Amino acid sequence: MKALITGITGQDGSYLAELLMEKGYQVFGMVRRSSTENFDRINHIRDKIHLRQADLLDQLSLISLIEQCQPDEIYNLAAQSFVPTSWQQPMLTGEFNALGVTKILEAIRLINKKIKFYQASSSEMFGKAREVPQNEKTPFYPRSPYGVAKVYAHWITVNYRESYDIFAVSGILFNHESSRRGLEFVSRKITHGVARIKLGLSRKLYLGNLDAKRDWGYAGDYVKAMWLMLQQKEPEDFVIATGKNHTVRELAQIAFEHAGLDYKKFVEVDPRFVRPAEVDVLLGDSSYARKKLGWKVEASFKQLIQMMVDADMERVKREMKHS
Repeated sequence: MKALITGITGQDGSYLAELLMEKGYQVFGMVRRSSTENFDRINHIRDKIHLRQADLLDQLSLISLIEQCQPDEIYNLAAQSFVPTSWQQPMLTGEFNALGVTKILEAIRLINKKIKFYQASSSEMFGKAREVPQNEKTPFYPRSPYGVAKVYAHWITVNYRESYDIFAVSGILFNHESSRRGLEFVSRKITHGVARIKLGLSRKLYLGNLDAKRDWGYAGDYVKAMWLMLQQKEPEDFVIATGKNHTVRELAQIAFEHAGLDYKKFVEVDPRFVRPAEVDVLLGDSSYARKKLGWKVEASFKQLIQMMVDADMERVKREMKHS
């Protein structure tokens, strides 16, 4: 089996590449031409995967990439993935996260309609949630340009599935983290901040809304759901979540406690980090995925945060050695 992963250099892409290789796949990864290439997350598997250059904004590059690789499955994980940036760059977010998806689907339609397609949808599509918890039937109400673009991508995936009989599915994944998460995301910002404070490199950690609630899971668990969705007889969309809610404050408390510190002494709220339109409660109901896909959560919230703090402590210690 051959799989093509867009966004292979990201958190999810790196975990998915590992999973597919374990299952005997030949893995192709799409990377963008850029002046600063960051392969940190996939360095340990670089010699086992095939990297190819193409860009979601360039239809022709996508067509030639798919023609070259002839994949059985395409996992579209590439995106402008940071919600706050979507207010500063709403047009670019739409180009990548909405139109980019259409370009891949159009390439599949032109080249080979038998290719199975996975689209990374997001819990941010629920935004100002109409009901708690959110499941596959909950209406969308996005609260950011990121969420709006993801809703477009979600429906264009449904549209190509129904119009052209393409096996195209969306995984509506709730927040999922790991030590490979980018530093701009709140989970990693906290665990990295804890490591720096513990090792005497920082004194304070500045955060936004401490009462925002999210459903946080482990990225390593979530990529398994992506693969399972493409192994079904019929294409369907699934919500993937832990079904448990935690506040940013709880996350900070667990992270600081793991390092033997009291978060109240170090965390300060900075209004600059509060979103223009906040998403208050995201809580996923993944009972359909558990039943139909046999998917399950393996790492608990506490284990996840402790794992991330440990990894950041190691990382910061290494940086101190080399500086």
